[in-house]
Amino acid sequence: MDISKHLNSEELNTKDKQPLYLQIALLIADKIQKQILPSGTKLPPERELADLFAVSRTTAINAYRKLEQQGLVWTKVGSGTYVAQARDAESLFEVPWPQLFTAYPQNPLASILRDIVSTPAPGTISLAPGMPDPALYPMETFTELFNHNIGRTPPSDFGYIPIEGYNPLRRAIAAMLSEKGISASTENIITLSGSQQGLYLLSKVLLEPGDYVVMEASTFIGAIQVFQSAGARILSLPCSEKLSLELLEDYLIRYRPKLLYMIPTYQNPTGRVMPAHERQNLIKLAKHHRLVIVEDDPYSDLYYGEQPPQALKALDSYGGVVYLGTFSKILFPGLRTGYLAGPPVLINRLALEKQLIDLHSNNIAQWLMAMFLNEGKLAGHLTTVRREYKKRRDTMAKALRRLCANDIEFNVPEGGFYFWCKLKQSGTSQQLLQEAVKNRISFVPGEAFHTVPTLDNEFRLCFTTHNEAVLLESVQRLAKTFAQLTKKNRANDAPPSSVWPII
Repeated sequence: MDISKHLNSEELNTKDKQPLYLQIALLIADKIQKQILPSGTKLPPERELADLFAVSRTTAINAYRKLEQQGLVWTKVGSGTYVAQARDAESLFEVPWPQLFTAYPQNPLASILRDIVSTPAPGTISLAPGMPDPALYPMETFTELFNHNIGRTPPSDFGYIPIEGYNPLRRAIAAMLSEKGISASTENIITLSGSQQGLYLLSKVLLEPGDYVVMEASTFIGAIQVFQSAGARILSLPCSEKLSLELLEDYLIRYRPKLLYMIPTYQNPTGRVMPAHERQNLIKLAKHHRLVIVEDDPYSDLYYGEQPPQALKALDSYGGVVYLGTFSKILFPGLRTGYLAGPPVLINRLALEKQLIDLHSNNIAQWLMAMFLNEGKLAGHLTTVRREYKKRRDTMAKALRRLCANDIEFNVPEGGFYFWCKLKQSGTSQQLLQEAVKNRISFVPGEAFHTVPTLDNEFRLCFTTHNEAVLLESVQRLAKTFAQLTKKNRANDAPPSSVWPII
C-alpha cells in the first residue's frame, strides 16, 4: 500500500509554536485513528517521510518515536515502521503511561547504552560492549572468600551501612590509591554502584540547566548522556594527538564552564594516553582557573607494555580533581562497584544525593571487594588479564592489517579495551554496520561518541570480550562486509535505519 498519497498533501505550519516532529506525529495519528492507515500498514522510511514534509531526517525520526510512545506504531529492525494493532474498547480505559512520563531524550542515540549491554542475537559476534571476558572473571577466588568469611563476619555488616560506603572497602580503596601516588583517606572516598552512578551524582550536585561542560570529542557515551540529561551545554575539545590547552583556556575565559571531563589514560573510544607533560600543564591551567576536572579512570591498570603516566589526581595540587574508578573493567561488571575520590565537602554533598537513590551500594559486593583487595588478590588477577588481553590485541591487530588494510586505518592501543578505526573509503560507519549485521557482527559507530553530528567514518571495536579464535572470525566477517559494500552501487543504497542494530 502506497501511503505517500495520504501524506504528501498535508502541510506543516512553520510559524506554529508546536514542533514540526509533533505536527507530523499528529497528522499520522489522525489518519491511524480514522482507519485511513489500518493496522499493519508499513509507513515510509525516515528519509522518505522527511522528504514528504521537507524536514530533516532527525525530525522524521522523532515523529516516529512520538508515535511509538503512544503505542500507535512499532518498529521491526531491518524491516521498517508499521501501524500497530487497533485498540479494543477495553483498552480505552487503560492508563496512558507514555502521556504521564516526564521529558526524556528522544534522539536516535538515547538508548545506545542499553542496546550495547543487551544480549546479542544468537550467532552474532558483538564487538560493541566494553567488557572483560566472562571466562576470566575471578569467580573461584570470590567463592573462596565468601565461603571462608561468611561465618566470621558480624551480621551487622549486612544491615544498613553508611551512605558513603562500607568502611573496610573505603580504607582498602584509599590504600590502593596511595600506591598510585594519590593521597586519600576514608573521608575522601565514596563507593558507588558503578562509576556511572558517580557521573550521575556529580551532574546532580554540580550542574544546572545551561551550565557549560567541556568534554573531548569523541568521548564516553555514558558521560555525554548524563551531562546532556542535566541540561548542560557541551563544549568540545578535539581528541587529537595533542590536547589543545589554548582552546581550553579560551573556553575557560569565555564560558566559565563548571567542569572538564577527561579520560586521560587509554581514552574511550580512541585509546589515547595523555603524556605526562600534558597532564602537568593541564593541572597548572586548571589550578589557575580553579577548574574542576572529573578524571574518569577505568582502564589505567590494563596496560600492555610500559605503565602509563600518573593520574591527574596524583598531580592535583589544588584539590580540584575528582577521581572516578571502577572494578567493572578489571574484574567483572556485575559487581556494580565503583568509587569516587574527592574533597570531603564534595563527598558529603554526594552522600546527601545518593541517599535519595539507593541509601548505599550493595553490602555483599563491597564486603567481597574489600577482602579481595586486603588479601592481595588484585595484583595476580591483573597480571593474568594483562597477559591475555595483550595477546588478543595483537591477534586482532594482525588480522585487521591482513584482511582490512585497504578499508580502515587504526592505531594499536597501549592499553584498555578498544581499537578506534577510521574508514579509508567513502561511506559511513552506520552503512557499514547495516551490512555487518547481515554477517552477524556488530560494533559501535563513531557518531555515538560525539555530542554533535559529525562525519561518521569511525567506529569502535572491543578486543577483550572474546578469545582469539572468535576475534579472528569477527575480522573475517568484517572483511566480508567490506567486500560486499564494495560491490554495491552506493548511490542507490537506502540510508541506514535509525534503529541501532549493534547487538
